[in-house]
Amino acid sequence: MGTHVIKMPDIGEGIAEVELSQWHVKVGDHVVEDQVLADVMTDKAMVDIPSPVHGKVIALGGQPGEVMAVGSVLISIEVEGAGNLKESAAPAPVKEAPVAPKVEAAVESKPAAATAPRPAAVCQGPMVAREADERPLASPAVRKHALDLGIQLRLVRGSGPAGRVLHEDLEAYLAQGQSNASAPVAAAYAQRNDEEQIQVIGMRRKIAQRMQDATQRAAHFSYVEEIDVTAIEELRAHLNEKHGASRGKLTLLPFLVRALVVALRDFPQMNARYDDEAQVITRLGAVHVGVATQSDVGLMVPVVRHAEARSLWDSAAEISRLANAARNGKASRDELSGSTITLTSLGALGGIVSTPVLNLPEVAIVGVNKIVERPMVVKGQVVIRKMMNLSSSFDHRVVDGMDAALFIQAIRGLLEQPATLFVE
Repeated sequence: MGTHVIKMPDIGEGIAEVELSQWHVKVGDHVVEDQVLADVMTDKAMVDIPSPVHGKVIALGGQPGEVMAVGSVLISIEVEGAGNLKESAAPAPVKEAPVAPKVEAAVESKPAAATAPRPAAVCQGPMVAREADERPLASPAVRKHALDLGIQLRLVRGSGPAGRVLHEDLEAYLAQGQSNASAPVAAAYAQRNDEEQIQVIGMRRKIAQRMQDATQRAAHFSYVEEIDVTAIEELRAHLNEKHGASRGKLTLLPFLVRALVVALRDFPQMNARYDDEAQVITRLGAVHVGVATQSDVGLMVPVVRHAEARSLWDSAAEISRLANAARNGKASRDELSGSTITLTSLGALGGIVSTPVLNLPEVAIVGVNKIVERPMVVKGQVVIRKMMNLSSSFDHRVVDGMDAALFIQAIRGLLEQPATLFVE
């Protein structure tokens, strides 16, 4: 038997160190070639580290949250044959690092199966014997789903990697319990004194650092305007009815991307990056729209490149592709960098007003709030219209308030008269 040592790989772009985000294995596990061993976090993206060999894990080189240099020992695996490490050079085994869940975002695109809290679920079987304070592996969406169903997550057997509890496990647990209606009901008003500490590592730490950096370095100001989207929603419904089956369904996002592209022709100062150290503003002709997307590991901003050259359906397809890649952890570093202006939306959760944080070094971010029907006065008559607010933020160091207001008013005019989106 020999030892195969896997070192922290050189991920490129001059990166000298990366953060170990999560282990997918522990000491004693048997692994196979191409099995994912760990997730590491660079400045731009999460990267999977696969195993190049079959063998048994004998030592881990770090713990989640630890910043490791490129070339340092990541993991040691016992293999058949000589391995790639001489006996005399074998490192001392590192104490097994605990397998920690990814620190994930509180909102996930996949909706929970239940939208309103239910009474606590009856005891189900088979159950898992966990300590009362033991925190099982599960995404925030699964935790919310369990809360809505009234299920104590520590009692559910997880079928995912490392015992991770999945949505399907909750449904199976609930289905098994429906045949056991005589089981005692958990106390809905039981006193609780438990506490939970969550380590801020991986993507969540990067998000925290970027948000703090953006708010400290840029002089944010926000501008909110309401927009009558009745006409563009009618156009969207018409296009989906006529072409949805052959070209795909359109959401409002590709229309907003198109409105940005057209408005930026008259306001090029918004499609820019500001290097505050060099005191240089770079205005770009290409419109690379970052679309803020929620994922299991937190907020990511995949980039729709050259939006100025895309049709509605082309933009829609690219937005969908990038969003799926981000949510599945498959977005590349190139797909997560290089934006010139960002579009952010919480969809149906968009609220009335928001104050988006700039995606530095950009100087503008356009935030979309939810669409609501309201009575409005049009030509002296009270009519029901579909209204939506745009809550946008700008870097006041390089963008004047008047220019920001005129820019949003230009977007408003384009969306309220949607034919002008396509008039050259």
